[in-house]
Amino acid sequence: MTGMKKGAGEDPFADDPDPEDQTDDASATGPTNASTERPDRAAGGRSTTIPYKFRRTSVQDGRDRVPLFLQPETKAAEDDALAAVEDAFESNISRTDLREALVTVGLQHLDEVEGQLEDWGYGMRFDE
Repeated sequence: MTGMKKGAGEDPFADDPDPEDQTDDASATGPTNASTERPDRAAGGRSTTIPYKFRRTSVQDGRDRVPLFLQPETKAAEDDALAAVEDAFESNISRTDLREALVTVGLQHLDEVEGQLEDWGYGMRFDE
């Protein structure tokens, strides 16, 4: 099998640079135009959706920039998680993608998130 045909288009399978490794502090965000979610016609006429990783132009495309400050233990756990996921996929994973996946899964398990917040002191009352 030969490589991709040379031309004006970019390689959709190329890894996006990780903004964590960039020193640009600009607060610009990528476009949030939903039209990038274009269906593709697969064999048999079925409509499929191109996964976000392949239809975006950069790792920031379609995302809002939000500040994230992590405790040292959490940052170390994130580093371990990134290494584990990269081993599982045998591929480089964007730290931005990992973080959004962690948030998304956390949103699906709010009971566990509430438990962590309780561990940090939320819900404690001192006025009784």
